[in-house]
Amino acid sequence: MTNFPVGMITLLIVSILIYFGVAHRVLDRMRLTDRGALAVVALIIVGSFIDLPVTGRITVNLGGIIPVILAFYVLARAGTSKEWVRAIAAAVVTSLVLFLTSKIMGAEPESMFVDPLYVYPLVAGVVGYLAGRSRRGAFFAAVVGVMALDIGQYFWLVRVGGPGVVHVGGAGAFDALVLSGILAVLLAEVIGEIRERLQGGPSSQGRSEVLVENLKEPHPDPARKPLLGEQGEEQRHE
Repeated sequence: MTNFPVGMITLLIVSILIYFGVAHRVLDRMRLTDRGALAVVALIIVGSFIDLPVTGRITVNLGGIIPVILAFYVLARAGTSKEWVRAIAAAVVTSLVLFLTSKIMGAEPESMFVDPLYVYPLVAGVVGYLAGRSRRGAFFAAVVGVMALDIGQYFWLVRVGGPGVVHVGGAGAFDALVLSGILAVLLAEVIGEIRERLQGGPSSQGRSEVLVENLKEPHPDPARKPLLGEQGEEQRHE
C-alpha cells in the first residue's frame, strides 16, 4: 500500500467531484462548503509530505493529522449532544474492532488474498457507519478509530524497542485514514438516502424542527445559473 499512493489518488478524485459540484449535497449535510472542502483536501495532500518530529523516535505526518482535526471540527457542528456521544462511542468501537482485526491478520498476513492494509479502511468504514450512523458520526468514528489504532500500535513498537523511526499518520496509515473516512461517509450517504426515500423523508425523531426542515429543503444545483431571460422573468413576477 505504501508503494501505491491510493489515498492520494482518491483525494484527487474527490477534489474533482467537489469542483464539479457532485459532492455538494454530502458536504452540505456535513456543514462544509465546497471551497472549504477543497482547501482541506489540498492541505492533506501537501501535509502528507511533511513529517513533524515529536521525539527522536516518533514523527507525526501532517497529512494524517488533518483528517482527525477535520473529524473533530465536523462533529463539533453536530445537531445534538446525542450525536456527539454516539460518534465518540462509535470511534471506540471502531478502534476495538480494528485492534481485533490486526490480531487476526497478524498471524499469517501473507496468506491473505488481499493486502492486509486495505482491510483496515474497509473495516473502519463499515464499522464507523454502522456505529456512527450519521454522516458526521460515521466520518468521525472511522478516522479517529484508525488513528487510535495507529498510535497504539506504533507506541507499542517503540516500547518494545522496534528499530527505526515511527511515523504516526504516515505511510499505510495515511491511506487508511483517507479511505476509511470517505467510505464511511459514502455508506452513510447511499444508505441514508435509500432509507429517507423509503420512509418518505428524513426521520424527525429526536431532531429539532428547524433541522428537519433544512434536511427536507432541496438544494439548488450550484453548477446551474439562471439565464438572462430567466432573471428578467423572475423580476417581472416580483
